[in-house]
Amino acid sequence: MLGFLKKHGYWFLFILLEGTSLCLLFRFNYYQGSVWFTAAGTVSGRILEWESAAWAYLSLGERNRALTRRNVMLEQRVGRLEERLERLTGDSTYTARRQAGLLEGFGLVEAEVVNATWSRRDNYLTINRGEADGVKPEMGVVCGTGVVGIVYLTSPHYAMVMPLLNSKSNLSCRLRGTGYCGYLRWDGRHPLYASLGDIPRHARLKEGMAVETSGFSAVFPAGLFVGKVKQIRNSEDGLSYELQVNLSTDFARLREVCVLTSPNRVEIDSLQRQLDLEK
Repeated sequence: MLGFLKKHGYWFLFILLEGTSLCLLFRFNYYQGSVWFTAAGTVSGRILEWESAAWAYLSLGERNRALTRRNVMLEQRVGRLEERLERLTGDSTYTARRQAGLLEGFGLVEAEVVNATWSRRDNYLTINRGEADGVKPEMGVVCGTGVVGIVYLTSPHYAMVMPLLNSKSNLSCRLRGTGYCGYLRWDGRHPLYASLGDIPRHARLKEGMAVETSGFSAVFPAGLFVGKVKQIRNSEDGLSYELQVNLSTDFARLREVCVLTSPNRVEIDSLQRQLDLEK
């Protein structure tokens, strides 16, 4: 240690004297001091800005999860308000009132997409929530922009989801504000578009109409946004309309989702089993 200090002592002495001279220069000379503090403040501010940006980037995941949950809750609230408005104006039906009641029974399980395909004919998503988190097959999956799909298979900590971009997907939807319902299917072509069929010929339609879940199942409540009508065309047999729907969910960028859980599901499944036995 003494040998090291003896060999490099001149450098330490130089650094000490240089530091002392700089301190005296900046402390007892106004102009040099102002320049120093201005430069130091700029550098310090830039470093703090970088630190703030780094922490903001690291917290994006949590913010995205919070936004996803918030958007889904807002979608449900909009659906409830629309159903109440219809009831107050005298246009509600028993089915509409029943769907409004079902909205109250759904909970949300937040999840992240850990694996996904979107360019095949039969696509699937894998999320990091499973049976241990209360996720079961045939539960609905949504994101902040709308409907994603239905849980297909589960394991203790993961689940596979059949999204709308799957040829086997068959989602009951309705045109918002009209009551006309049909089934949404994907033809395996463009990942941003699907077809809504079985819309009666006497329906008054226009491009830009909102498409939402009909609520005719225990999977999704009524009123969840699915997309907007892009094009109106005749079905192959000419007996109904087939609508091209611009899906609200961009599956290529999907990261945060929520699984819909309902305490009424057990009771509904029990009734369905009784009906099957009677058949």
